[in-house]
Amino acid sequence: MTIHKEGYKILRNEIIIFALLNYLVHIYPHEYLAYFITSLTSFLFVMSVYFFRKPNRELERKDGTVYSPCDGKVVVIEETEEIEFYKDKRIQVSIFMSPLNVHNQLYPISGEVEYTKYHPGKYLVAWHPKSSLLNERSTVVVKNDKISILFRQIAGAVARRIVTYAKKGDVATSCDEYGFIKFGSRVDVFLPIGTKINVKMNEVVKSGQSVIATY
Repeated sequence: MTIHKEGYKILRNEIIIFALLNYLVHIYPHEYLAYFITSLTSFLFVMSVYFFRKPNRELERKDGTVYSPCDGKVVVIEETEEIEFYKDKRIQVSIFMSPLNVHNQLYPISGEVEYTKYHPGKYLVAWHPKSSLLNERSTVVVKNDKISILFRQIAGAVARRIVTYAKKGDVATSCDEYGFIKFGSRVDVFLPIGTKINVKMNEVVKSGQSVIATY
């Protein structure tokens, strides 16, 4: 396991601020306050390190497979109208990430990135039905010779920054990293009608390992 690059600056700032706080409470000692500050800052720092962890995983990268782009729980499987890019009916699979999940995102398939767009927006809770349309979000479309799918990073009530590394024209390799969402969030995947869905509602999935669909 390593620390994700998106966490370097935050962890550095926490070390400086937390060290200063602990220094001040020990200069002007108050036994209970010092104990509380030390315990609180230690807990917050450990949680930040845990949040920005980047696990080492064995990845298969099989053809005809749509891998989960993130860790989390499947909260939506339904046929819906995709209005941003395809403007037709698609199968939507949505995965909710709690603050305890790994928060980097991986390409679900290999192909060429044919569309990316960032949308500023609100910060409704990630499981809210309108969060995919109203919240801060970033959309990526990848196409190969067999399938085209859209996947969308969506900020939640806590998240305030979506990072998307993918750019139009990039060559995408399934299970390679394409983005990161800081704190609670969600990812929607839009698949062609007729795609075989391999997950069920409330199933817990892992990025790059769990197969959400085959084609």
